[in-house]
Amino acid sequence: MRILLVEDDTSLGATVQSWLQMDGHAVDWLQRGDQAAAALATHDYQCVLLDRGLPGLDGDGVLQALRARGATLPVLLITARDTVADRVEGLDLGADDYLVKPFDLEELSARVRAALRREARQPVPVLRHGTVTLDPVAKRVTRDGEAVAVTAREFAVLEALMRRPTHILSRAQLEEALYGWGEEVESNAIEVHVYNLRRKLGSGLIATVRNQGYGLAPA
Repeated sequence: MRILLVEDDTSLGATVQSWLQMDGHAVDWLQRGDQAAAALATHDYQCVLLDRGLPGLDGDGVLQALRARGATLPVLLITARDTVADRVEGLDLGADDYLVKPFDLEELSARVRAALRREARQPVPVLRHGTVTLDPVAKRVTRDGEAVAVTAREFAVLEALMRRPTHILSRAQLEEALYGWGEEVESNAIEVHVYNLRRKLGSGLIATVRNQGYGLAPA
């Protein structure tokens, strides 16, 4: 799952990014609202954590621009503005949830999961290819009806491929699904994840297209 975190407090931003990465998410962290608006227009995210008080463009402006172009991805406002009027205003602008600073990181994780579940009802179907299924919400992979244990990054590679079953995805595109900006990427990371997925789910599941990347083999 790829999350955009927009928070100008350096200490809090680093803490939240690290925490969500431990939850298995790829997290891009930005500190300006204008940068966030540009990222949302050019990248695919599943969730946004958005401070209201930001330089460049405030969080309200980012949220309004996002909703004005019809984007429905979950947005959680994280802010020190704690009055009832503030909460009502934020939710009326189009936020899915409102979390007041300081907040507990376990609660943040729970609210992210809840927002993704709500979004999944709109709906995000279980993905299927041959005998393999992937549930994006439950984070579950099966083969022939039996659960298969995969790592968070193996799951992300498989999800990226199964969401575009007729496309060839380059290594760079797969890395974007796995890693946030600034994270160190080992040169052979994608190859290792693909190898492990083939070992666990069948050697014929993922095809290598020379000089292009990877795609799902015909079911």
